[in-house]
Amino acid sequence: MARSITDLGTGASLVVLFLCLTTHFSVLPLAEAVWFTIPTTGTKCMSEEIQKNIVVLADYYVVTEGGPQLSTVSVKVTSPYGNSLYDNQNATQGQFAFTTEESGNYVACFWMDSKHEQEATLSLEWKTGIAAKDWESVAKKEKIEGVELELRKLEGAVEAIHGYLIYMKDKEARMREVSEKTNSRVAWYSVMSLGICVLVSLLQVWHLKRFFLKKKLI
Repeated sequence: MARSITDLGTGASLVVLFLCLTTHFSVLPLAEAVWFTIPTTGTKCMSEEIQKNIVVLADYYVVTEGGPQLSTVSVKVTSPYGNSLYDNQNATQGQFAFTTEESGNYVACFWMDSKHEQEATLSLEWKTGIAAKDWESVAKKEKIEGVELELRKLEGAVEAIHGYLIYMKDKEARMREVSEKTNSRVAWYSVMSLGICVLVSLLQVWHLKRFFLKKKLI
């Protein structure tokens, strides 16, 4: 009887764990899908701050609005240092993927190729980190499913969060270092300014004293 209760408790624990994991991944924003309007003139850009060694995968397409022909757009993706990662012209849809080589803001800019009377609506699905990973292929390759697959996803999420926390800690340290250097420079500037003011005041007193002595006023 005790063994049956233990087995029941283990099974219930697995069910609860599975439900918790399912709920966790259903509310966790793993990917960002947005619709936005591209003006007939000008450029519309989207950016995201991403740390180093992160996989980025994005799909985009021009949304059909009942017109006789879809508008074509041009796309350019650049790294924080301005390097071109993706460049596509005259397209109604496309996909790009890359692995970040440096931390910072990655920018994707969209614009219409030619002048149109109407604006174009674009759908963009932007995935980073574990959201860009093909979990179906992982499950087939490693022959895992169910709770085990959800545990693998959770492990990936924990690693991603850990990496992000390390990135934020390093970023905070760099910002603190810059702030300390700036404060040090401001302090030295203040000391130098005070020293110059004192020196100028002494020179003025010395000049006035000589002037009064020369005029025999003192």
